[in-house]
Amino acid sequence: MTATAPTVPGGWSRYFRLWLELIGLCRRIHPWRTAGLLGIKLVASVNVAATALALQATVDSIVRGDVPGAAVAGAAAAATQALSAYLLNLDFTLTILMVDSVGALDMARRINEVILGLDALDHLERTEVLDRVTVVQTGGWNLVYGAWTVVDVVAGAIRLGLTLLLLGTVSPWLLLLLVFAAVPLWLDRHGQHAVAKAETDTAEAFRLQRHLFNLATEASGGKEIRVSGAGHAVTEAQTRAWDQAVRGRLRARLRAAGYKVIGWVLFTTGFVGGLVLLLDRAARGQGSVGDVVLAITVAVTLRDSIQLTVARVSRTTGSAGVVDAYLWLRAYGARQRDADAGAQPVPAVLRRGITLEGVRFTYPGTGRPTLDGLDCHLPAGGVVAVVGEYGSGKTSLVKLLCKLYQPDAGTIRVDGADLADLATADWHARTSAAFQDFGRFQIPFGQTVGLGDVRRLDDRAAVLAAVRAADAEALVRRLPEGLDTQLGRRFDGVDLSEGQWQKTALARASMRWAPLLFVLDEPTASLDAPSEHAIFERYMARARELSARTGTVTVIVSHRFSTVTDADLILVLHAGRVAESGTHEELLTAGGRYAELYGIQAKAYAPG
Repeated sequence: MTATAPTVPGGWSRYFRLWLELIGLCRRIHPWRTAGLLGIKLVASVNVAATALALQATVDSIVRGDVPGAAVAGAAAAATQALSAYLLNLDFTLTILMVDSVGALDMARRINEVILGLDALDHLERTEVLDRVTVVQTGGWNLVYGAWTVVDVVAGAIRLGLTLLLLGTVSPWLLLLLVFAAVPLWLDRHGQHAVAKAETDTAEAFRLQRHLFNLATEASGGKEIRVSGAGHAVTEAQTRAWDQAVRGRLRARLRAAGYKVIGWVLFTTGFVGGLVLLLDRAARGQGSVGDVVLAITVAVTLRDSIQLTVARVSRTTGSAGVVDAYLWLRAYGARQRDADAGAQPVPAVLRRGITLEGVRFTYPGTGRPTLDGLDCHLPAGGVVAVVGEYGSGKTSLVKLLCKLYQPDAGTIRVDGADLADLATADWHARTSAAFQDFGRFQIPFGQTVGLGDVRRLDDRAAVLAAVRAADAEALVRRLPEGLDTQLGRRFDGVDLSEGQWQKTALARASMRWAPLLFVLDEPTASLDAPSEHAIFERYMARARELSARTGTVTVIVSHRFSTVTDADLILVLHAGRVAESGTHEELLTAGGRYAELYGIQAKAYAPG
């Protein structure tokens, strides 16, 4: 399946719609805090003008000899100045509290939902998707902070507008400072766009260096690196990837800094010209002394207002990369959901089974197909074993059946309906699977099993039944707190052996009561022979129960031929195709590839 870029509404309107959505989210979670913060920003935006007017009144009162008036006006000027300092500190504190609360918690959850909402795995192996995921992975804080920065920009614009209005009352020529103020804003925005583009362009290199760092610092990869002495090579590869990512981002940031310097030089030129004009008016005795003080106060404040506005616009534009990536992923996920919206319903019970016709599949980024013209039929209610040498396409077949990928050619039909036309989420809801590369969820044991059917996550009876199905009762008895035992040393919990983790995964796969597809991909690879025998006996019995209930197709992938002899149908894969199929007895009688491989394994496992 070829992914095409989703259509995202263009222009600044898409940013403002998201920012309004985020401010609305803050209002729903913290209504009073949001209202207070908006009020603080509004008062702070007009307070500078109030201070300048109070100083003007103070000076004019002194010149007129109005001592009481000067005292009142001076007190007002002092009060507004003190209020500015207080509001600045309160604004900063409340903004950070808001962003930490909503951005780091609620938005992080929403970003995860967007990523996890991509039902298939092929999305997460495409560079265009992964680049955006890299950008937004820790972007919840930036998204909410960017939204409040937009509010700051609006407040700054009000402050700037009032400032220029006061300057205009002294001399209309001073309003030309607005033109000079717009130049650094435009140049800075241009530079930040280049920075945002560079971050997306270098996301793959950044992701690679982080992966290599994790390889070297985590226990799973660290063992092999230390034994093989490959630490230096891994470090060098990480350094090269880091340098590639940093060089691209550094060049963009240097260009952005250059644009900013040019903008500020132009503004400073205009600012100096305005001051010269102001001093000339004062020398010629035009206007009151209070007007001169007002103009000086506002002119000095104007620099800070412009600098603050530029900084806020810079932060807003700087978050555009995260906003773009987030909106792109939302649109991408929405397109996948829209494709599923008109999908056919998944059957309640399988009557005929699953048929694959001419299926061809190549993993993204590789040139050789792992499945090439595969044809087979998996009968409803049947136990189908898939065997073959490494690289023959066994696991790829499982992933296609689970609809984690779409075939490049050919069709997979479920009771005659094309699997591609069935709702992906609904098909996943009727699928149970224990994969070869199973997950190790480091949460309480009962929950890591219960995740196999989230609707019954807290149903201890269902969890215990799944544990029994996986022959994991002895494991639970050895855990210090039974089902409530925390797993994982990182969280001060219990670590499990590879075989125990696999039994946990098998139990998780047994949570669903009525799946249509039940997949066991190398389910006993980490278990000893007695455990393997017990597991297969239990799961063959479970397969018969599921068959009677919903016509479930049970697919068992194994490289140990001796474990699948009781299957209803054995598929022998070779080079991405079905080389042979039949029962164990039929395939032995045929004397083909299966008989040969079975004989080799029988000799290898025979007592010496």
